[in-house]
Parts: sequence; C-alpha cells; structure tokens
Amino acid sequence: MANKILVETSARHVHVTAETLEILFGKGHTLTNKKDLSQPGQFACEEKVTVKGPKGALKASILGPTRPADQVELSLTDARTIGVVAPVRESGDIAGSGACKLVNPENGAELELTEGVIAAKRHIHMTVADGERFGIKDKQIVSVKINSDGRSLIFGDVVARVSDSYALAMHIDTDEANAALVGPNCIGEILD
Repeated sequence: MANKILVETSARHVHVTAETLEILFGKGHTLTNKKDLSQPGQFACEEKVTVKGPKGALKASILGPTRPADQVELSLTDARTIGVVAPVRESGDIAGSGACKLVNPENGAELELTEGVIAAKRHIHMTVADGERFGIKDKQIVSVKINSDGRSLIFGDVVARVSDSYALAMHIDTDEANAALVGPNCIGEILD
C-alpha cells in the first residue's frame, strides 16, 4: 500500500487574476466558493465563463482563489473542439501558450487572452513527508499504473510536485481519465 495514491480527474477550468475577475464580473467582485477541492485552499466557484476559440466555445468553472496570472486548463479534445492551441505544460508555465477569449455568459463582458491556454501535464501533488516515504523529489518524473476493467493503463511522464502546501493526489485530465476508465475513488500505483 505504500506506493498507492488517489487519482482525481481535473475537468476543464479557469484560473483568473483579481483584475480579470473584475473585468468579467464587475468592480469589487470576489469569488464565491461552491465546493472545496482536495488541494488545501483551492475551491470550485459558482462563477463560470465561456472559453471561446475560432471554432467554438465551451463553458468552464473558475477555480479559486485568484492567481497572479490567468490560466485556462483544457483537455486536448476540448482545445481541438474550439480551435485553440493548448501545449502540454505544468501549471503556471504559460509563456507562449495558447490564446482564447473569456466571456461572462451572464453579462457579456469579455477579455481576450493572448496566452494562458494549456493542457495540464499529469502530475502528483504530495507533501515533503509523502515524497520522503515514496523516495520521490520535487519535479521527479514517475510512472503510475491504473488498474481498471478492460482499460488498465500505465501513465508515464507524471511530474511529482512536492510541497507542504499540497495534499496527496494525482491529477489527470478528462481525456486521460476516459482512456483508463477512471471513476471516483480511483487508486493508482507509483511504479518508479
């Protein structure tokens, strides 16, 4: 059991700056916590936006709290569907990434993002103690096996993110979750 971890599906979502939040939702607006997420201090918000590209649009939830930079996290299927570029990157690595438009579907306010669209690189959040227990250091690349009925899969290129501000969980996007039939309470096994 020492190498087992919870695997969670991270659906499309948007992180916004305080400035972007005010542009889209009005001066002084603050994010409304709808549901706490597994990572400490992170939450899904009541606020939603439409992510527009040249070929279409998708609705996405905003995750709080606000961040220093806007970031749109899509699956590669989502990106292709709306015609945007979404390089596979670690969260926060947005320089030169894809562009899109964010629209508040309730009031029509919009903002053009010249960069910030990514497909999040699969990763494991873990505390320093978890890292020591697994023998894994921050930014180390590992593989994780997921056993499922008819769709077992080994994910390579999984980045370990080690910090005491995290809680132990692996995050994959919806394309990856569908490929391995990942459901609630899925457990993965770190192989190396």
